[in-house]
Amino acid sequence: MLKSVLAALFVAVLGTGAIAQEFQFEAPPLFDNCGDPSLAKARADGVTLGFSPSPPYSSLDPATKEATGLDVELVKAALKWAGVTKFKYEVMPFGQLIPALLADRIDVVAANIHVTPDRLKAVSFTGPAWWYGPAIVVAKGNPAGITSFDTMKGKKVGAIAGSAADEYLRKIGVAVTAFQTDAEEFSAISTGRVDAILEDDVKVIEFMKANASSPIEIVQNVAIPDELIFKYGYGYARYALRKADCSLRSAFTQGLAEVRGNGQASAILKKYGLTNRNMFFFPL
Repeated sequence: MLKSVLAALFVAVLGTGAIAQEFQFEAPPLFDNCGDPSLAKARADGVTLGFSPSPPYSSLDPATKEATGLDVELVKAALKWAGVTKFKYEVMPFGQLIPALLADRIDVVAANIHVTPDRLKAVSFTGPAWWYGPAIVVAKGNPAGITSFDTMKGKKVGAIAGSAADEYLRKIGVAVTAFQTDAEEFSAISTGRVDAILEDDVKVIEFMKANASSPIEIVQNVAIPDELIFKYGYGYARYALRKADCSLRSAFTQGLAEVRGNGQASAILKKYGLTNRNMFFFPL
């Protein structure tokens, strides 16, 4: 019976032509300039990872000088697969990471970062690491009446300086109050110094779990503009490298695919309270 039902479905769907599904890509090909010595140098000398403090995704233990967190573990796992085993760390505000990369102070932006038009002018990106979406956060009761991205225009809206949220909000004409750290940003919305913030949903959920009495909430049922996903930065989280370091980037990218393929990435996500929902773009 089951076979006949499946056969009937197969004929119904494919007999008159398969249903076409269109897939969009949110990053361009990134294979240019390979043949450079960056991978060999990284294997011999190690790399310096740069990130901003954002527990549980990245942090530096002041006592041991060892870095921990979801992104740090993913980056190190992928690079170790590629034969890179020595790591140093530089911690700085998010907005300083790309300038530090271009100045050769760091070799990898190891904070999760997204493809945006401005960033593509300066740096290149690994393949996909993990996924999360944007969240609009307001004071409890939503006194500013923010229900969409358009309704943030004319309001005081906070974002991390240099983030995808910052770049997109400015592009659509929102006056952004920029913050250097997560703590400053969450303090501003909790105390009413801004009407809203645009942040990563996973970061907001983590903050709300740790600060249950904080008088904030996520605006529900907000339509996410395609442009925000496919052009301005809320596709996959990736990591950034100098454009010239193609051999390192290619090996790093395959390393990310390998740790996704063998289950290690899934285990790291679960260790930090996330699920396989965060493995895939627009997960069901």
